[in-house]
Amino acid sequence: MIPRIQANGAELPVIGLGTGGLRGDAGIQAMHAALDCGYRLFDTAVMYGNEAEVGEAIGSHSVARDDVIVTTKVLPADCAEGLLQKSAEASLKRLNMDRIDLLLIHWPNPDVPLAQQIRALCDAKRRGLARHIGVSNFPPRYVEAAVALADEPLVANQVERHPYLDQSALHDVCMRHGLCLICFAPTGRRATLSDPVIAMLAHEKRKTPAQAVLRWHVQQPMNVAIPKSTVPRHIAENIAIFDFELTPEEEARVTALARPDGRMVPPWVPLDWDGAPT
Repeated sequence: MIPRIQANGAELPVIGLGTGGLRGDAGIQAMHAALDCGYRLFDTAVMYGNEAEVGEAIGSHSVARDDVIVTTKVLPADCAEGLLQKSAEASLKRLNMDRIDLLLIHWPNPDVPLAQQIRALCDAKRRGLARHIGVSNFPPRYVEAAVALADEPLVANQVERHPYLDQSALHDVCMRHGLCLICFAPTGRRATLSDPVIAMLAHEKRKTPAQAVLRWHVQQPMNVAIPKSTVPRHIAENIAIFDFELTPEEEARVTALARPDGRMVPPWVPLDWDGAPT
């Protein structure tokens, strides 16, 4: 049984499958492999172009639909009032589902007032298009503003997070408001896997470097990791992280790997990470 966390009314597994790049029959097979070994959270987005495959993989598997949490994300260009709701409706058709479990704004759109974006997101939930809502790639001040503007609970902020990227300030803000962090690129696009500290921990625990990093993730409070893989063996390894622990000292060693140039994923939209929203 995969541990779960509570976030403003939502219950999320601490690990899920990132599906970016999983397309066609190979993508469906990879998602079936994930369902077979216990994944119950699947993360997709309009931008990934694979919502249909996600829906087909879940719909054709023996795991009950109600046992699976599907996250999808609205493009920045579709974050305005009316466009966001239409985007969610189109996602539902592609997924062939009657609800989105968690609907996120993929990136804040600096050309649309944040109040309008959050209002549209909350309206999508009230219309029954999504069970839960949240944001993605929102810096700390944007999270503060989004929470203040929302009249429905926000449950998550999906961002890049891994040992090379210090997200402690954002993590603190999200936790203060009851949001979890959903972490994409949780191994830093594999860059952290060759780090000597990670390699040593993996050797000591008799685990792979990826397992050592993912174990660090799931031991962080209010943290969900969504590693991506197309290889069934790696998919199975990534979730096999609940038979060992890192000590507080070992956790600290991993956390200390953060560095100023740790960000791996360039932003889609111009955004001052420390700036104020409009």
